[in-house]
Amino acid sequence: MDQALLDRLEIKQLIDNWVVWRDAGHWDRFRTVWHDDGVMQATWTQGTADEFIAMSKAGWAKGVNILHFLGGNSIDLAGNRAVSQTKMTISQRALVHDVLVDVVCTGRFYDFIEKRDGKWGMVLRQPIYEKDRMDPVDPAARLELDPTLLNSFPEGYRHLAYLQTQIGYKIKLDMPGLKGDRVEALYARGQAWLAGKPL
Repeated sequence: MDQALLDRLEIKQLIDNWVVWRDAGHWDRFRTVWHDDGVMQATWTQGTADEFIAMSKAGWAKGVNILHFLGGNSIDLAGNRAVSQTKMTISQRALVHDVLVDVVCTGRFYDFIEKRDGKWGMVLRQPIYEKDRMDPVDPAARLELDPTLLNSFPEGYRHLAYLQTQIGYKIKLDMPGLKGDRVEALYARGQAWLAGKPL
């Protein structure tokens, strides 16, 4: 088996471990997927891997219910650096205006990954938010959203942001979506990373 294939397998396992260990609350194992300077970007929090873990643990203790599901994966390799894109959905359940709802947001995890001292780890995870929807858990329930608030959020994650606002999070409003300048800038950043430039 050649080294490139081994590297791809290790990176794919890293991506899978992120989702399984984060959603299961295996925080010590989850920390191992990150390099010490790793950074997580999300709608509801942006910061170091340690800050993300602390906020995730705090949310877990309060009953915040966020799950992740993975699809296809594409990895661009350049020596000890990689950019990985993985199709994903984020599923979150919470009360919105006293109605229990599920939000499902479809997108991609866009990951900047590096091999240091023989170990692949995440340096930056930037989700791309492509489309989302909100559904009452009880199909007979009546849910009315504030259209002004809903439309204040970017199209790719407006229902997710609406829900997260209702449970007290401040939402980042400039995340990349399926198309547009923000996602093109992210792709350019990925190419620069593969070319050896700093983040």
